[in-house]
Amino acid sequence: MIRKIIHINEEKCNGCGACVTACHEGAIGLVNGKAKLLRDDYCDGFGDCLPGCPTGAITFTEREAAAYDEQAVLENKQKKAAAAQAAPAQPAASAFHGCPGSRMHQFHREEAAAPAAAAPGCQPSQLAQWPCQIKLVPVNAPYFAGAKLLVAADCTAYAYANVHQEFMRGKVTLIGCPKLDDVDYSEKLTQILRQNDIKSVTVLRMEVPCCGGLERAVVTALQNSGKMIPWQVVTFSVDGKILDR
Repeated sequence: MIRKIIHINEEKCNGCGACVTACHEGAIGLVNGKAKLLRDDYCDGFGDCLPGCPTGAITFTEREAAAYDEQAVLENKQKKAAAAQAAPAQPAASAFHGCPGSRMHQFHREEAAAPAAAAPGCQPSQLAQWPCQIKLVPVNAPYFAGAKLLVAADCTAYAYANVHQEFMRGKVTLIGCPKLDDVDYSEKLTQILRQNDIKSVTVLRMEVPCCGGLERAVVTALQNSGKMIPWQVVTFSVDGKILDR
């Protein structure tokens, strides 16, 4: 039969495995480091895996495919659950088989203010999670729950020396560069805002025109999310001065 089903572009796939986790039917697996549709009859065509893909490797297509078999999916789930119960417990780290650089981590930083007497070189990192690139972060990551979101242009951390303590501390940080990535971040940011309880959004950008794309993406995402989320924009000069906040 001809029906709507997912298509995976292996050239775009980075092997992060986010789609494997997002697919509740077990239709997708990693084969030789790439996501692959394992069985047509396991894919219901709803596309839960699409928002989770950081590289846009998954799309819909209409083609000849076996009909979705809900009974087969249920039997497969039961089989996997039975195998998991029978298998010896494994460390959580062994469950991830994608690109190591995309593996999700959450860091629990101390919320106390940084000691005033600490030397500049001794300031601790305030990065709360990994990955931090907008293109790579999963939209439903657990660290988004109740988070204050910082969306920062790549260059801001180099132009302004105190970014970690003044802006990143206590926030989930996402970074990107519209000029280098050549993408519109608004769709993914919209999904993050819609699907999570985001408390506030702060945008860090440089005064250069290309950073306007990052700010516009956040504004669009805020509008499309349908939520009233407080937000602000902080603009830096290329020599590290705060021009506007």
